[in-house]
Parts: sequence; C-alpha cells; structure tokens
Amino acid sequence: MLTIGCHVNFGQKQLKGCVEQALSYGANAFMFYTGAPQNTARSPIDDFLSIEALNMIKENEIKLENVICHAPYIINLANNKDLEKYRFSINFLINELERCDLLGIKYIVLHPGSAVGLERDDAIKNIIYALNIVLDTTDSTIICLETMAGKGTEIGTTTKEIKTIIDGIIKKERIGVCLDTCHLNDAGEDISAFDSYLNEFDKTIGIDKIKAIHINDSKNPRGSHKDRHECIGYGTIGFENLLNVIYNPRLEDIPKILETPYIGNDEDSKERLYPPYKFEIEMIKNKTFNPNLMEDIRAFYKK
Repeated sequence: MLTIGCHVNFGQKQLKGCVEQALSYGANAFMFYTGAPQNTARSPIDDFLSIEALNMIKENEIKLENVICHAPYIINLANNKDLEKYRFSINFLINELERCDLLGIKYIVLHPGSAVGLERDDAIKNIIYALNIVLDTTDSTIICLETMAGKGTEIGTTTKEIKTIIDGIIKKERIGVCLDTCHLNDAGEDISAFDSYLNEFDKTIGIDKIKAIHINDSKNPRGSHKDRHECIGYGTIGFENLLNVIYNPRLEDIPKILETPYIGNDEDSKERLYPPYKFEIEMIKNKTFNPNLMEDIRAFYKK
C-alpha cells in the first residue's frame, strides 16, 4: 500500500488540525512541527484535541507510525563553542521528545547540525554526545537523522557521516534515518540511480534504519549543496526518478512525506500562497505527471 503524505500545520487545533489537513489532501501520512520551527514558542499540548486526533487517525486507518514530528531548525547539536546555546539545544530537543510522547508520536526527524567553525570530526562528536544525553533522558520516541544537502557546514551530507553518528549512539534502537531526495541530490547523489544508493546505504547502515523519506524535487543541479526544494516533476530530479523512489519495493512500508513549496498567485497583490499537496498526491497515485499543476492549484484555491 502506498503511504504518502505531506507537511501540515500544528496550529490552534494542534494534532486534530493536522489530521484534518492531511485528509483534505488525500494523504495517509503527515509530518508537523509542534510549534514554529524558528523559535521556542510552544503552546501546552491539549489532551482533548489529541484524543480527538487519535480517534480520527484510527477511524481513517492512518497508521500512527506514519505520523511524524519534525524538530525545529534552531536546534544545533554539532557546535558547542557557546556552551549555553549547546545546552539549550539539548534541553529543547528533550522538550520536543516529551511533547511527542504526550501526542503518542513515535518518530521525530532531526537535522544533525552545523559545525560553524569547528572541525567536522569534532562536530560529529558533539552530536553523538548530545544525542546520548537526550536519549538517556527521554523514554520512547525515535530520533531520525535527516540526510542533508551540505549547505554551509551541515553535518550528515554523506552516508558515512550518518553511520559515524549512529555508531556512537548507545541506545541504537532509538536512532533512525530520514532520507530527503532534494538533499541527496544537492549533496551529490544520483537519484536516477537510487537503487545503487540504497545498496550502499544497506551495506553501510542498513535499510531497516530508514523510517521516513522526504520526497522533494530540487531547484538546483546535483552536487550544488543549495537545498532549495521544488514541486514534484518541476525540478532537476524529475517526476519519473521520484516515482522510482516512492514506489521502490524495498521502501514499501516507509512513509513518504512531501515538503514541496507553496505556489504563488501572480495575480494576487497580497502574494497569497497555495499548498500543492492535494494535486501532487494525485499525480503520485496516478503515476502521471501533470504539466498544468501550477494552474490547477491556483484555479482550485481561487474558487
């Protein structure tokens, strides 16, 4: 069964609102932040909304393991030059895992971090040290290290770096990996030869560690280290190559999550942006590229 979803917003209705959005897009999986990814503002988890959401998830036959949280961008476990900021990142990640436990969420995706002036080996040691503290302090949520594009001094741009981090983790059963197709492309991997990449990943880390996949096209050529997502089929990776990832039999049970950019309306002076997910999910289910995607999205939301 195809497990396909997208990023949704954790607003006033919290997890219940996330489920409603996902269903409106035709998704059977979704990903969310528990608050703004760029700051520390967080509302208390509303148990009543969570119970309603979990009932909706069950009623609509969405597997709870296909509901994924994403850690905020402000967490950087790789750099400890400012010990106060380093401790903040550790404690804030602990707080996010505790929120996941309250929501019943099994997986949280994490950007490993950026070295920012440190040697990469030292940055990796910092990530390992921090993750061991986080995992020892929390109960059950699995942290999925995201493969990164290599923008700036990002760590996790190669399978080798991800493996090195995992090797240093004590509670290895609570570490997974989230692949990102745009990041892989921009880091230099050839998505048209995705099976070769999977073979190498399986040999180095093990496919069983892959718990989620972000499905994104890329605005940039392979190896650019830019990390700019594009709508499915409108970038340099291409629709057929992304379909081969989505329908790869070795990843059949892994949730695929769209993080593609919203579409602007050139005629709208307020520059309103529209989510592409409903239409991209239809394309993926039909296995047919829609060359009129942008126009169809604008027409649908202007009704």
